[in-house]
Amino acid sequence: MAAFEAKKDDDVIAAINIIPFVDIVLVLLIIFMVTSTAIVKAAIKVELPKAANAGDAVVNTVNLVVTDGLELYLDGEPVTREAAGQILGDKVAENPKTQVVISADQKLPYGDVVTIIDFVKGRGVEVFALNIERRQAK
Repeated sequence: MAAFEAKKDDDVIAAINIIPFVDIVLVLLIIFMVTSTAIVKAAIKVELPKAANAGDAVVNTVNLVVTDGLELYLDGEPVTREAAGQILGDKVAENPKTQVVISADQKLPYGDVVTIIDFVKGRGVEVFALNIERRQAK
């Protein structure tokens, strides 16, 4: 019968099966995303205030962390107030729509938080947000 030809197992497979490769890459991506957020959160210990109606995190921003000792971290790097002002000014000059997310420790007095907000706005930043942790709504 001509319709049933026996295939040899010795034939070279000419097609590349990419599905297992994509599966492995996606698993590695998920592992990287989970570990990178754990590393960043563990790097700077700040107790954020909690709110039930918190929005999602904003993408493509500058992150400014203020500890209870008034230490400043800009995108995870410790900086002085003058250096932070210079970097923020440069980023605003480069992109006027620069957004800043301020993560201030909840032990920080309200007046100090307002001073930080004024500091950020004084560098030309028009859009900023205060970072909080979500808590369960009552």
